Amino acid sequence: MSSVPANHCGSFAFPFPKTPWHGETTLLRSLKAVENQLKICGYKRDIDVEELFLSYKELTEVIDLSKFKKLKYLWLHHNKLHKIGFLTRNYCLTELYLNNNSIFEIRGLSKLTCLSVLQLHHNELTDFSATVKELTGMTNLRILTLYQNPLCQYNLYRLHIIYHLPGVKLLDRNQIADKERRSIITIFNHKKAHTIQSIAFGKKVDASWNTKLPFRQKLVRRLPSDFTFGDSSDKTVFDDPEDAVYIRSMKRSIMTFSSMNWDTVPTREEKYLQEEDTKPSKMFTLTLR
Repeated sequence: MSSVPANHCGSFAFPFPKTPWHGETTLLRSLKAVENQLKICGYKRDIDVEELFLSYKELTEVIDLSKFKKLKYLWLHHNKLHKIGFLTRNYCLTELYLNNNSIFEIRGLSKLTCLSVLQLHHNELTDFSATVKELTGMTNLRILTLYQNPLCQYNLYRLHIIYHLPGVKLLDRNQIADKERRSIITIFNHKKAHTIQSIAFGKKVDASWNTKLPFRQKLVRRLPSDFTFGDSSDKTVFDDPEDAVYIRSMKRSIMTFSSMNWDTVPTREEKYLQEEDTKPSKMFTLTLR
């Protein structure tokens, strides 16, 4: 049995056989990458590690990072990772960059409730339901990227993410608009939409959206049996019928139609000759009741 060289940190000693198999070779590569970062940052104790930059290392696997209890920032983008089971107890992690890998599942991320930034774009995530299930527990998540994943082809993908993750403010590098939040209420939460629509002038009104129920007609008040139309009209009796017609016509609204009397408009030749007897133009007005 051989061990890691003595010049590495003692807390990362990881024994390997003389002819390691492929899985151990990949873990050894990640172990060396972690140790190099610790030397560059000058960390002496595991409890002091708050950030690790492990991008562009061609890593296919990563050693368990649970020993770094205070780890807050982790960069693992542009590698060849398939799973992320190495983040089991990093509860202080707030920013995680996993974009540009080959990740096809994110099982285990639901425990990282302190995450506020999560970048997963350009991976191989296909199971929309499983991905959303892992993300719903992240109540502090504010920035999320999932574009360039197969699950983005899901119908109404963006609205589904906004609905299940209401705390996210920036999705796929685009700010979530108020219009989108109103749309998800109408599409996914019919009960809440019905409640909102039923509020008018501070009071609740009937605004049923159930299309299966028959159309509700407004109640019509019944008129008294002795009611007759035209009771408010003037019933003065005139001796001469023409007087009655005249009085009624005077109570009607007046309609006025105005038009130019083109017979009084001078022609082009008349304007050119400037004849003295040319009369000014007149308007023709017709008044009706």
